[in-house]
This record gives sequence, C-alpha cells and structure tokens, in this order.
Amino acid sequence: MKSQDVRKQFLDFFESKGHLIVPSAPIVLKDDPTLMFNNSGMAQFKEYFLGLGTPKSNRIADTQKCLRVSGKHNDLEEVGIDTYHHTMFEMLGNWSFGDYFKKEAIHWAWELLTEVYKIPKEILYVSVFEGNPAENVPFDQEAWDIWKELIDEDRIILGNKKDNFWEMGDQGPCGPCSEIHVDIRSAEEKALVSGKSLVNADHPHVVEIWNNVFMEFNRKADGSLEKLPAQHVDTGMGFERLCMVLQGVQSNYDTDVFTPLIREIETITGTKYTIKAKDEAEEKINIAIRVIADHVRAVAFAIADGQLPSNTGAGYVIRRILRRAIRYGFTFLDTKEPFIYRLVETLSAQMSGSFPEIRSQKALCSNVIREEESSFLRTLDQGLVLLDAVISTNSGSVIDGKKAFELYDTYGFPIDLTALILSEKGLELDEKGFQEQLQLQKERSRAASKVTAGDWNVLVEDDVQEFVGYDRLRHNVKITKYRRVDSVKDGEIYQLVFNATPFYGESGGQTGDKGYLEASNGDIIYIIDTKKENNQTIHLTQSLPDNLTDSFVAVVDEIQRAKTSSNHSATHLLHQGLRKILGTHIEQKGSMVRNASLRFDFSHFSKVTEDELKEVEDFVNARIRESLPLVEKRAIPKDQAIEEGAIALFGEKYGDVVRMIKFGDSVELCGGTHVPNTSDIWHFKITSEGAVAAGIRRIEAITSEAAKDFFESQLITFAEIKEVLKNAVDPVKAIQAIQDENASLKKQLEVLLKDKAKNMKGELAKELQEINGIQFLAKQVDLNAEGAKNLAYEFGNTINNLFLVLATAEEGKPTLSCYISKELVADKKLNAGQVVRELGKYIQGGGGGQPFFATAGGKNVDGIAEALAKAVEFVK
Repeated sequence: MKSQDVRKQFLDFFESKGHLIVPSAPIVLKDDPTLMFNNSGMAQFKEYFLGLGTPKSNRIADTQKCLRVSGKHNDLEEVGIDTYHHTMFEMLGNWSFGDYFKKEAIHWAWELLTEVYKIPKEILYVSVFEGNPAENVPFDQEAWDIWKELIDEDRIILGNKKDNFWEMGDQGPCGPCSEIHVDIRSAEEKALVSGKSLVNADHPHVVEIWNNVFMEFNRKADGSLEKLPAQHVDTGMGFERLCMVLQGVQSNYDTDVFTPLIREIETITGTKYTIKAKDEAEEKINIAIRVIADHVRAVAFAIADGQLPSNTGAGYVIRRILRRAIRYGFTFLDTKEPFIYRLVETLSAQMSGSFPEIRSQKALCSNVIREEESSFLRTLDQGLVLLDAVISTNSGSVIDGKKAFELYDTYGFPIDLTALILSEKGLELDEKGFQEQLQLQKERSRAASKVTAGDWNVLVEDDVQEFVGYDRLRHNVKITKYRRVDSVKDGEIYQLVFNATPFYGESGGQTGDKGYLEASNGDIIYIIDTKKENNQTIHLTQSLPDNLTDSFVAVVDEIQRAKTSSNHSATHLLHQGLRKILGTHIEQKGSMVRNASLRFDFSHFSKVTEDELKEVEDFVNARIRESLPLVEKRAIPKDQAIEEGAIALFGEKYGDVVRMIKFGDSVELCGGTHVPNTSDIWHFKITSEGAVAAGIRRIEAITSEAAKDFFESQLITFAEIKEVLKNAVDPVKAIQAIQDENASLKKQLEVLLKDKAKNMKGELAKELQEINGIQFLAKQVDLNAEGAKNLAYEFGNTINNLFLVLATAEEGKPTLSCYISKELVADKKLNAGQVVRELGKYIQGGGGGQPFFATAGGKNVDGIAEALAKAVEFVK
C-alpha cells in the first residue's frame, strides 16, 4: 500500500465516523511562547483543551507535520542511527473535545488497524496505565475492560507513568494513555523472545504506532492533579511507522516515504544505500544517507512554513539540523560541494499533494538550503585549518577538551568530525573535558531562560475574553484570573487576564500595547507588555492591585498605539508597492511592527537597487497623500475575503471567519491595529535594505514622528557640514575637492613610508640574530601597520630563513606582524598565523593570516615588549 493511500484511508475512516478533516497546521508555531515547533498532533488544538476557545467541531481528524529534536526516545544526535525515529514526522490523529471517550477511541483504533489496514491481531500489543497511588490516580480499569473484549488479555501490558501517562508539559491537561505496539519481527525471532517483553524497550521492530490519550486531569504548578470539567481524547499515530508495517519492510527508511529521497542521494553522491550493511563502512554510508533524507524534510518544511535558519531560537534549531546533514555528507559521502538543496525537488514531487506549501515555496527552500550549505562548508574548511593549528601545538597524544569545545562553540566545527580526524592521526580527544564544557554551557543557557509559572488564580469564570481595542483605548474591565511568573531575565512579574481588553497582545508581527490599569480609588498599575497565549490576551505587570476584585479602567498608551498602527498600515502599503514594482512573486516572509520603526521581510532573489527602492518609497508616499480611508471587514468568511482579492500570509493560522483590511487596492487578512486613514502615516522613509538569507530581503523603515525626527536630524547634520566647509556655496563640490586632495596626499604618504621602510631595513638588518640556522628579529618600529608589512616583505625578498616579528603602536593601537620565509614554513612547520595568535594574547588581541605572513591587532600597548620577548621561543 502506497503512503498516499495510507494517509487517505486514515482520513476517510474518521470522516465516516463524523470527524471534521482539517489541514495540517504549520510546523512553525507562532503566538505560543511555550513551544518553538508543532511537536505533536494536538499542539494546534491546545487552546481547546485549555478551555480558551471553541473548536469548529467536537470531532476532528488530520495529519499534522511535527518536529522533535528532544524528548522521550528522541535526540537529534540519534536520528539516522536507528531506523524508526525522526526529526520531522507526520502524526495521524483524531480528537474528541468533550464528546466521545475511551470506548469509541479504542474500538475505532482497533477497527481501523485490523479491519481497514488488515494488520494481523496476533502481532499487536496494547498497554494501559497501571495507576499511580502517590498521585491518587487509579489503574485504568475502564481501558483494560474495553481492550479485553478485543484482544487476548496476555497481549495487554501494564504501563507506568513514564510510558502511559501523557502530559502537555509541567502544567496543564494530562491523563492516562493506551498505546498500541506492533511486532514485525520474523517468526524465528518471535519464537526465541516474546514480543511482550520488548514493548517500550527501543527494539527497532517492536514499536509503538498509536497512542490514545484520555485527558481527564489538569496538572497544577505544585504538581497536584485536579479533574477537568470535560473529558477529551487526543490520539496520535506515527505515519512513517505505520507505512513500515503496511509495506512489509523492517525500516521506516525502506518505505516509499523515504526511498525517493534515498535514490536521489545515491545518484547525486555516487554512493549506495544497502538495506543490510555487510560491514562498518557500509553502515556509516547508510547512516549518512538516512540522516540527510530525514533532515532535508525537517529543514525544507520549516523554511516553507516561514522559519529561516539563524543563530537564535527556532532558527538555530533548523540550522543545527541542516548542519548535521551537511557534515554527515562531508565526512561519509565525500561531498565537498552543496547538494542537499537539490533534494527539495524530489521532496516537492513526493509530498506536495498533501502539503502544497512545499511546492509553492520550493524555490525559496532550495535557495536558502544551498546558501546554508555553502556557508557551512566554508566553516568546515576554516575549522580544518584551526584544528591543524591545535594539533601542531599540542604536546602528547590527547587533545584538550576545552580546545575542542572552542572549535565547536565558537567556530561551529562538529565534535564528531574533530574526533574522527584525531583518530586518523593517532590522537585522542579528551571527551570528558569536552562534555564538561558542553554541560556548563547548557546549564548557563537553562539558567538564563528559566521561567517558573504559578497556577492561574481564577477570580471570575469567563470562557471568552472580548477584544475591544479596535474601537476604544479605554475600557472598564474586571480581572478574571492572574498568576505570578518568575524568570531570570525579567524577575518577578504578574500576568493578568481581563474579561475584555482594549490592549493588543503581541502577535502577527506587531508588538503588544503598553499602558495602565486604574483602580476605583485612583491607584495605578502599569502594564509593561501584552502577549497572546493560547487564544487569550495576557497583560504583564510588576505588581498586583490591592483589591483584585475591584472594577478597573484599562487604558492603552495612545501615543505608542498610534505610532505602532502607523507602522503596521505602512507595511501593507509597502507590501503592495513591492509587488507592484518588483513583481507579484514577492511574498511577505515576516515582519516586526514596533512604535519606533517597522521591519518587513520578503522573498526576492536579487538586491533591490537604489532606483527600485526610490520607486517603492514614492509609491507608498503617494498612497499616503491620497488619504485612503481604512475599509475594515471584521467578520468575513475567509473564502469570500480571498475572492475579494485579500492576500493571506502563508504560515499564519486563520479561522473560517477573518478580518480583512483594505487601503485602496491594498487588501490583506490581518488582525493588527491600523490608522483610520493613510494620511495619518504622514510620511514613509526606508532606512535600510539588505539580505536576511538566500532569497529573503529585509527592508527597515520609519513613519510618522520618527520620520519627522529623521528629517530634522538630517537638516541639523547638513547645517553642521556646511559650517565645517566654511559655508561653501556648493557643499558637494567642496567635499569632492577635499577627497581629491586627501587621495593625493595619501599617495605621497605611501611613497614616503616605503622610502622610510627601505632606509630602516639597512639599520635593522644589523640586528638580525642567527638561532638554529634561522635569521631572527623581533622589534618595535616607528611605522604604521602598512609600513611594517612593506618592511617585512622588503626583508623577505632578500634574506633567506627569515623569522621576523615587527610591532607598531599607531595612535595607541598595537599591531604585530610576523613574516616567515616559505622554506621555514615547509621545513620547520612554522606558521605565522599561529605565532600572531599566541603573541596577540599579550596585547589583548588576536588575528591571523597565511602561514608565511600574518598580523594581530590588540588594545594593550604595554604588552608589546613581552610579546616581542616571547617571539624567540618559536625558533629555539
């Protein structure tokens, strides 16, 4: 059975059971501070389990793109080593929100597996929760009784809290679960060892394929459990594992989910994937191919859903996954040029039927991955040079773990590649020292981001929070619930939820409102930020009101809101202008709207020229001068809005009913705040344009008061320039004249410095010392850094076996220059780059260069003497 048919039969089955089939949510999560990625099928329904929203149907089913790089049975460094864990995977799931419960969920799971998919009952095992007396949670007798009607009791297994009690996180909805496991071993293996004993034992052929979670409890901050007001069902079945079972193979990678990618990798790299490796060399190639086939899926879908590789947050996770794939190709498939980007075409052809975003974003995915590959391959080349330097200066056969960690942490050089190279050279890595440094870094990171949230203290039961901020900036409110949150970054703060709010919570690229809460006695509580979390607006304060049950007036900072709204409306006009001038291929890829400025990321594969930027700027300002009124439709069916020309941003989560914003011909779906008329923007000024990643450009701009301040600052600067130029009639010509004069003087100075260096050479030649056959000199000279370089080359052209270190101190900035004759580099293994890195420590700096010539800059002039004194140690 083909994977497309497996997916279809699942969805058709649950549609026949009255479930609404919904599309997969993006793999990248927005407006949820607790998760970077959708890591389970239920993540997009989290607000419903928390009672903070109403689902479209009480029964829902879908296939969800998920991404996991840590957690139960999964770590990034293990993916590809085995054949059944992945970074990106599909989770087939069905949900009940207060509708059916254990009986229906279990019976339907069994019916689908054994009657629709025809999986033999005798290879299936099921587990139920054994109970936990410490938390007063009993054995799941109900699930046991249901299962024993369907399967022999000796195939039902009791599971502990670790395996059979599912929790959303440290707090929140949770409950016992019932897993279904399958044993696909050969008859001979089954005769030797019972499959029952291998359940949850990480056996590659006795695996969990479906988990039915019965949400009955809420986990509180103190760890205690309370009953939920409604019972829910949350199930998840691993699509790739299910395909393995139904296609009769022994590995997820042998299914048609992965084989097209594997065949393409074989073709590109000239390697061969073998189902059963006969030796270690073949297995290393197998692992590398599995790693690349798995990782390209995760990276491509993340990019398609709007997450670019970067050095922070979710972007760093994506970069880390991609770099792992690159280094496996580099090390085991001997690929020194980018090639992973070429797999996006195969991935698109294979999966775009179910996930059309991978086709529409194919060019972007390919370009971003190719650029990342090129960049990291350069990093690997640089790392090899640095590792050689570490090896050459090492005494003994063990390389210090701290130095290996520096290569890993500072330069991004993979530790497994370091260990491989060292072993090939007969050296050993101090793995304990490396792991100690890595652990210290993790502890620092965890400590810096640690957040402890208390339970919500509910004052008023209120399921629906109303947002009134489109119409008013002051509103009478009641606090419905609050909690205290402690973090290393922000200290102690409080989160408040109101029954209604005029405050816009940070979402959709727009920052949250600030303002204050006024009590009936006149006391003021300042609201320092506003966030959106699980479909509710949360207001952050540094203190609580004295009387929490009082009536309050919530007041938004009107000035800051106006500036933010001005910038948000300008992004819509900017988007329209870019599509008009650069082409309709332009797609918004991200934005940040603050009160001070705006940032707009968009897809485009070349630098935007100055003329094009001027056209875009003029286009936006023309729309501002037209005084276009805001046309807003707050509750319009999404399909109707699209028919009316509204642009929907890919990766955003829209409901069936949306808000449509229109300024003239600019029409977009948007939940943010806007000006009533484009004339309120006053003026739009682009301040910068540049690349964010391959195929992604970024424009930063200002409007309103910030634009006024900008022009006033420019006028002041211009007046100051004219004053410096003695109020020249034509300042441009005056500056050009100064530049021409400066260029002429610079040429004269270069000639004088060269002459000075030649004259100095004769004097310094008398100070050369012969040490072990090497002509050695370490000296501070009265030249600039360029003059020292010229002098070094003058020496090098006439003197053999030269080891020369020159120091300069121009304007209080020390510089060291090292020249080593090429014959010494070859015969004595001396390296100028290594020399200046070591000596640079004495001047509180560093540098590098080529083996025969390198320089180091620093900031401690007083260290020059010691650096020169230490230089002789390299030739003794």
